[in-house]
Amino acid sequence: MTAVVETTAQAVPRRGLAALNPLAKIAGAAPAMIALVFVRDLSTPLVFLCLAYAVLLLGTRFAPRALGILIGVIPLAIVVVAAGFALWVDPARVEGSPELVRIGAVVVTAGAAEVGLATGLRLAAIMALAFIGGLTTEGADLVRALVQQLRVPYRIGYAGLAAIRFVPRFGHELAVIRQAHRVRGARGGAWSAPARVAGYVVPLLAGGIRHAERVALAMDARAFGAHRDRTERYLVPWRRRDSVFVGVFWAVSIMVFVIVRPF
Repeated sequence: MTAVVETTAQAVPRRGLAALNPLAKIAGAAPAMIALVFVRDLSTPLVFLCLAYAVLLLGTRFAPRALGILIGVIPLAIVVVAAGFALWVDPARVEGSPELVRIGAVVVTAGAAEVGLATGLRLAAIMALAFIGGLTTEGADLVRALVQQLRVPYRIGYAGLAAIRFVPRFGHELAVIRQAHRVRGARGGAWSAPARVAGYVVPLLAGGIRHAERVALAMDARAFGAHRDRTERYLVPWRRRDSVFVGVFWAVSIMVFVIVRPF
């Protein structure tokens, strides 16, 4: 059986960050993400935010839409979160801080603005570090890595993979249903949007049941779950470059915390 695995399985070719093992990208960024939860200064999350952006932009070629979201949405989220937390911060915590803005009874002090900005930067840095693995990894590769490296039972892993693949299927069926409604002359009106949504539910549910039945029959035909182990068609190996990436990322993270001294 081992010989069959070695001769039939093949590694999936990738470039840049996509060439790394998904677990390496998660393991590299996870300690910094956990540590950032307890940081309260401005410099540390800002450094990690810049580091995550550098890794993403240098290691991946994004589509224009994804690049626009990455560059535009996160800065906007920082502003929104910073403004919100600046208004919600406990006044007793920033008592004595100089006043920046007063709109009626609402007063924003320099201390409250600093707390809000620190919170926004911290959340943005955690999000950007999560994007290193999230935006550069396919769900199928993550499942394969969990099964092959972490020894997650393949019954759980590949059942989850089958569930993940329901999402694009539902998207395709929803597009077909919308086209069918337009062909049949569905018209707009005051209550057209709720009616259309209600009309999508039953066809989507029926299509999901049919697809689930086909997937179950296909898995049964391949003796899914009959044996303790299964052969792999595609390998997601842990290579030396994965260890180097994790080691370098940990070293850089430690240097940032030591030099910036956030605690």
